Amino acid sequence: MISPNTQKDLIRACTMETTNAILHELGDEFLAILLDESHDVSVKEQMAVALRFVNSEGCVVEHFLGIVHVSDTSASSLKTAIQFLFLKHNLSLSKGRVQGYDGASNMRGEFNGLKTLIMQENSSAYYVHCFAHQLQLALVAVAKKKPQLAAFFNSVTIIATLVGVSCKRRDLLREKQQNRVLEAFEIGEFSMGKGSNQEISLQRGGDTCWGSHYRLLISLVVMFSSVMEVFQIIEKDCSTVEQRGEAFSLLNVMPTFEFVFILHLMKTILRIMNELSLALQMKDQDIVNAMVLIEVAKQRLQEMRDEG
Repeated sequence: MISPNTQKDLIRACTMETTNAILHELGDEFLAILLDESHDVSVKEQMAVALRFVNSEGCVVEHFLGIVHVSDTSASSLKTAIQFLFLKHNLSLSKGRVQGYDGASNMRGEFNGLKTLIMQENSSAYYVHCFAHQLQLALVAVAKKKPQLAAFFNSVTIIATLVGVSCKRRDLLREKQQNRVLEAFEIGEFSMGKGSNQEISLQRGGDTCWGSHYRLLISLVVMFSSVMEVFQIIEKDCSTVEQRGEAFSLLNVMPTFEFVFILHLMKTILRIMNELSLALQMKDQDIVNAMVLIEVAKQRLQEMRDEG
């Protein structure tokens, strides 16, 4: 069982059984083709293929079908790779009714060409860009358009990086925060309760996952004073001149009214957007309800703007 060859055989057997179960569940139903790409550790371009369909119980399900290595990322090569994978599993592109690709990837142009090629073969396979992902792209565009927001999120990224660069600093931040929580308990500022005062950390946010930015801002609000203490130690004791300089700069930026105001403002805005994003990703979501949810989120933002 510990032999590499034996382990590979077991993995292949599990893959075959899982794939057969997926194909059996799919049957002769129509399907949506979902694609994404990324580089693996060997810097090879890999294309992941998943299927979405309605099963016999009337439930929308998504299943991962396989990964295809593509040496050439032209639209024709991508289509050939998909056809190869489909033929391998006795599937046909004619059953496709939806195409879904990552509109923000570095292969956006190739995917645009791919969807055209597939629609030339099957005019019913319409391209639909994920609503939640469109929302993320809109947030990225707004954040980059306003210099104040761009500067703020750049500072927040540096904060998370500077604290999270080593286990020692993460432990130091955790220790500072634990001491503050204990002090608050002693003077009655915090109360005990399920889910209250759980251990948190600062993790960098990603442009295509603004829920991670929301979690980062929540953590920063909670641990603001502890983060400042850690930066004071870094400024004084760090052996790296660049990091001492970053700590010094952040110690001057973080206490300013503008930084604190934007921190709380964006936390509130991203909470609304995060709730909308999670709702848009629900399996049983429909287009009518999605538009209602978007309208509600717009109204909440407008109320913030009008009433402050």
